This record gives sequence, C-alpha cells and structure tokens, in this order.
Amino acid sequence: MSAPSDARPRPIIIDTDPGQDDAIAILAALASPELEVLGITAVAGNVPLALTARNACMLVELAGRPEVPVFAGCDRPLRRELVTAEHVHGKTGIDGADLPEPAVALQPRHAVDWMAETVLAAGEREITICPVGPMTNVATMLEAAPEAAANIREIVCMGGGFFGGGNTTPTAEFNVFVDPDAAQIVLHCGAPVTMLPLDVTHKALMEDAWINRVRGLGTSTGAAAAGMLDFYERYDVDKYGTTGGPLHDPNVIAYLLRPDLYGGRHCNVEVETDSPLTAGMTVVDWWDVTDRPPNCHYITDVDSNGFYELLYDLLGRLP
Repeated sequence: MSAPSDARPRPIIIDTDPGQDDAIAILAALASPELEVLGITAVAGNVPLALTARNACMLVELAGRPEVPVFAGCDRPLRRELVTAEHVHGKTGIDGADLPEPAVALQPRHAVDWMAETVLAAGEREITICPVGPMTNVATMLEAAPEAAANIREIVCMGGGFFGGGNTTPTAEFNVFVDPDAAQIVLHCGAPVTMLPLDVTHKALMEDAWINRVRGLGTSTGAAAAGMLDFYERYDVDKYGTTGGPLHDPNVIAYLLRPDLYGGRHCNVEVETDSPLTAGMTVVDWWDVTDRPPNCHYITDVDSNGFYELLYDLLGRLP
C-alpha cells in the first residue's frame, strides 16, 4: 500500500465537521504515506463550528500529527440557518472518544482564506479537496476565487443520495441538506467532482467484530476509534434495523487510495435548492435522460471487505 519511493504523496485538503465518521476519515488520511494532508478546514455541520474545530485539533493530536494545521471556517450555511446532528453524534460531535482537551491550537487565519491562498499558489490540477461535511467553506472559496478551480485536481466529497433516498429528509442526505446552495456551487465549479453518496456508503456496513479488531490494536488511536464507533453505530442500527451502521466519510479517503474498490459513472447531478419538500435532494441523471452535461463521477458500488481491511490497516499505523 506504500507509495513508490519516487512518487510524491497526493496533496489534499480535508474539509470537515467532525463527527465520528469524519474522525475516522481524518485519522486514515493522516496515517497514509500516499497522502499529504496540507491542512484541515473545519466547518459547522454535525455540531457547531467551535466544536468541529476543536475536534479536528484533537484528532491531529491523537494521530501524532500536531504539525498538520487546522483552520476554522464558516459557522453557518451560505443562505440558510444551520442544522446540526447532535442526536446522531452526541453533544461533542465525537462522543465515545473521551479525548483530552487539545494542546494543538487553531491557526489564526480563516479557513476559506487559507484554502484560497493554498490552491491559487499550487500548480494546475494539483490540489485535491476532500469535503466530508457541508460544502460551505469550499463553495465560499470558489465564489471568492473562481479561478482556483483550475488548480484543483479533483473534489472528492461525501454527500448526496438518490436511489435509496436521504437520511435527514426523505430525499436529502445530511451534508447536502445543511447547505444545498454550496453543494450546487461545487458541482458546477468546473473542477472534476467525485461524489460518494449514501447509495455507496450504505453498501459498506460496520460489523461489531471489525470494531473489536480496531479496539484490539491496543493503541490510543484504536481505543478512541472503537469508542467513537460504538457510540456512532447505535443510531443507524436502531434506525435501519441492520446489524451494523454505515461509515460514510472514510469512503472518501479509501477512494483516493484504492479507486479500484469502487464503481460508478459520470453523469449529471443537480441539487434542489428551492423546494421546501425536497430541498437538498441530489437529482442524478443516471440513465442520461436529459441533455444536461455530466458534471460528477457518481459512485454507487464498493468492495466492502476491501474498504474495511484498508481502514484497519491505516488505523493500525497510528500511535
């Protein structure tokens, strides 16, 4: 799994609202020698911004990577009120981890300013942006500096859902529902976009045996990850009646490292921003029945066993 010695790690920015599943995505990325995490930008989503930023600082510290900078970004969606998900993630966003207050400090700059400067200073199609929360920070950056899209190699996001409906409303997935205007901007920014929606994440369910393997690593990271996942899993198990819950956001990191584990197609994806009934719905032209041009690589299939083996390997590299 290690990158060839002559290959530069892929530079990425993780935009996130941790969240237990965000936490596992961050830890996995920090563990991979194939990825260079330039910075982590926090956004309001699963919990308010003060907590998501704090959680990101805790996670770089847990991973033994305190040098990775963390920036606080937007504290509310572009054009609507913030909706949060403490009923899923607990009051801290990462309940179950029992982590100490971080010694790592937030960077003084606003996340959007830092992201814009970093992308604009990069080469053409160099930076990969990984939104695993509402896309407010990314959309704000693209509105302020649309020319930055030329330097984005790919935007690989967790969000949306079409064939199986939503998880926050009957038609909308949480990340897109919180800021549908931002998601629509990202989909039409001109940079390549890959979306990992509920349609794929619900095909890769956690099992208690896998969480226990993570706990059995005998490390601080393993203990914290298992504690978070025990707390997080109970909501979806109760909701869907399954033996395990989906682990959404780490699919973004797994896709970067092992795209062969995934399948989908390029098609047009639009986000409903106006309807009070279907706000945040991702409308996917899977069968090419409109004349709208493809703007998204929409993922629907995953090798679940391969995904969880990859995550276990990555978590096992951390202290």
